[in-house]
Amino acid sequence: MNEVAEIREFNRFYTKRIGLLDAHLPTSTLTLAEGRIIWELATAGEQIAAQLCRRLAMDKAYFSRIAGGLRERGLVAGRPNPAHRRQTLLSLTEDGRAAFAAEDQGTRAQMEEILTPLDAAARQRLMEAMKQIRRTLDRPARRRADAVIFRPLKPGDIGWVIHRQGVLYHRQFGWDLTFEALVAEILGGIVSNFDPAREDAWIAELNESIVGSVFLSRGDDPGIGKLRLLYVEPEARGLGIGAQLVSACIERARQLGYRQLTLWTNDVLVSARRIYQAAGFRLVAQEVRPLFGQTLVGQTWLLDLPA
Repeated sequence: MNEVAEIREFNRFYTKRIGLLDAHLPTSTLTLAEGRIIWELATAGEQIAAQLCRRLAMDKAYFSRIAGGLRERGLVAGRPNPAHRRQTLLSLTEDGRAAFAAEDQGTRAQMEEILTPLDAAARQRLMEAMKQIRRTLDRPARRRADAVIFRPLKPGDIGWVIHRQGVLYHRQFGWDLTFEALVAEILGGIVSNFDPAREDAWIAELNESIVGSVFLSRGDDPGIGKLRLLYVEPEARGLGIGAQLVSACIERARQLGYRQLTLWTNDVLVSARRIYQAAGFRLVAQEVRPLFGQTLVGQTWLLDLPA
């Protein structure tokens, strides 16, 4: 099934499951569009009609018809905006607040009915899946560089990074399971023998979702550290996350007294190599060999860290 068909199949399932095909919302005489307007006014208070229309992304004529109907039924009141007479301010009446309370109670009861058969683990998976869908589709929120945070490791991160790198590099370059096995081996070794005096790790997070990571590990030579397994999720690229992760790793390596920082990568990782080069790394060796089900050019890069 292709991506468009999968989305349409999900939409048909979900709209049926929560009753959006019914004429009215649960235990309410409101339609879905009426319920959204009522909810916005109940939770945010009096609002300018045109701004509310834009926030709901509704057609102007459709919004005016729905809002007009709510006013005729005595659920919504309108008045001219004192600061701008051509604007209309909308608010709920007493009957409107009562209608909202009934609709809200009915919707909560409906959601509880859906959740009741699920155990705690299933509920958690459902909540995470819903958050992930919202984050992925909410492109403007995801594109804010100032919303990115960088934090240390916590339980669950290692498994996630192994999974995501295995999936992403397979999709983009066709790398096989041996790459995922290598990532698991590297990260397993770092965590099992972690030395805070010589090593560190960073997780990039955007809207409560992991979007990148990098690791600093000790090398065989006490004076040389290793930058390892830099990655950034495709939807978060272009925000400077990769450069910030590399910069954090370099600065920490300096603080820990390393005189050099090395890394190993492949020439097909063009964006990553640009970041390394911009940070001052220089290419010192490369070798063509079969890797991860492909024929790749492995590269070793080195950065001097003067005191």
